Amino acid sequence: MMKDNSQNIEKQAALAESKVHSTGGDLGEAVIIRQAVKEDCERIMELIKELSIYEKEPDAVTVDFNHFVESGFGEKPVWWAFVAETAPKLVGKQKKNNKQSVFPSSKFPPPSGFADRGTNVVQEGAERQVEGFALFYIRYSTWKGQRLYLEDLIVTDKMRGKGIGKLLLDRLVQECKDKKYSGMMWQVLDWNEPAINFYKKYGGVNFDGEWVNCSVEVK
Repeated sequence: MMKDNSQNIEKQAALAESKVHSTGGDLGEAVIIRQAVKEDCERIMELIKELSIYEKEPDAVTVDFNHFVESGFGEKPVWWAFVAETAPKLVGKQKKNNKQSVFPSSKFPPPSGFADRGTNVVQEGAERQVEGFALFYIRYSTWKGQRLYLEDLIVTDKMRGKGIGKLLLDRLVQECKDKKYSGMMWQVLDWNEPAINFYKKYGGVNFDGEWVNCSVEVK
């Protein structure tokens, strides 16, 4: 019982630090960008496997699920993530009558200046679904100092083109500013033109073609 309550409190705290956006118009969906919690891991792993198929390596994901969870939510976490969660948005007269906030507990009030945007947006009792995430860790550069390394940025296929990827990148940039990291780095496959074009459109992204990736498998 205590464990379940702890996980619920953890998610409420994550919601309290979330940001709510719209996919466009009154008929769109609310998109909530929040910090990942332990109970998101199963869905995150589903999206990781979806990405491996897209990147033509369906058998490359060999990490043990329990190890994955422990690495993110154990005593010494080595990765963190933000998730993009969608839910039906209130429309028309529903907004005027709705008293439901996206923050389920007054114990975790919304951040300063956010209450008006976070209230009367998501339908009460609406099912939420994680449709994307950005998973990262911190690396150290002897030239630049601490930097955020983006391991995976994934938006499920049916939700692409709705601006969710940009919202996740925006949140990562804000994380760098908040934690005073010197920058953010990631890799993109040279044949993945949609991703490359997305990063070019985002702006301010430097593409480096000089370095060759090296790795060693340890068994």
